[in-house]
Amino acid sequence: MKARSDELQIFVCVIECGSISAAAEQVGQTPSAVSRTLSRLEAKLETTLINRTTRRMDLTEEGKYFFEQAKLILDQMDQLEERLSSRQQTPSGRLRINAAAPFMLHAIVPYIDEFRRLYPDIQLELNSNDLLIDLLEQSTDIAIRIGTLADSTLHARSLGCSPLHIVASPAYLERHGTPTAVADLSAHSLLGFTQNEGLNQWPLRYEHGDRWPIHASISASSGETIRHLALEGQGIACLSHFMTIEDIRAGRLQVLLEDSNSGYRQPINAVYYRNSQLALRIQCFLDFIQGKLAAYANAQFNG
Repeated sequence: MKARSDELQIFVCVIECGSISAAAEQVGQTPSAVSRTLSRLEAKLETTLINRTTRRMDLTEEGKYFFEQAKLILDQMDQLEERLSSRQQTPSGRLRINAAAPFMLHAIVPYIDEFRRLYPDIQLELNSNDLLIDLLEQSTDIAIRIGTLADSTLHARSLGCSPLHIVASPAYLERHGTPTAVADLSAHSLLGFTQNEGLNQWPLRYEHGDRWPIHASISASSGETIRHLALEGQGIACLSHFMTIEDIRAGRLQVLLEDSNSGYRQPINAVYYRNSQLALRIQCFLDFIQGKLAAYANAQFNG
């Protein structure tokens, strides 16, 4: 008997997820069903692909070879489906998107309903990660990255840019006063980032330049964590427009030191491996989200 494509998909999913239970959740089956599929595949191939114990799984040499070849076969099947879909001008198939949690929550999730109504045959897979990822390792079609891109073999498409705002909650300002000059910030509780020191250079003009280095009272790895700390009155933060515009409109956050803001805007890029003949589903998403980001960048606080 020959191996079927669904068996290859489950085998690859188990390896990428790291466990049978995680793969079962991913494919919507029970762990026992996934385990049976693996056993059936090994029986068909007459070889052991995975050494399984109660605590871990290890690929055999045959399993490593089969995994690499199975990935190639599945990728070729995806590309064939894409070509057929492109011929029909109907975007379809699975689209795997990775973005930092704040961007995912504020700039993608609010528009998923509209996107799905426009492209009902695209199956979205949304993953959040605040660190850089390996697109191939994570099986990702598009990764959206905020800030200046480092040198990379990846292809990139600019989606626009986002202003940065110095913000604090009314409750914090009531307790600690409102800074009216950049130098005043030294006497306040400032909220900064742990992972990227560049994010702790705020776009403020002062006597030594237009990027003011802060000394954070509280640091966090995620912009969403910092946003919530600011909302809870724990200090002053520098956050992207797309994260804060609704809070500012609603009065939950107040913009500070606008006259001193240098006007720096964070670049927003989509990175991917394919450069020519992008899959239609990828093109559709990039065009869609680029339009939404342009609206965000031009939106005013008064709505």
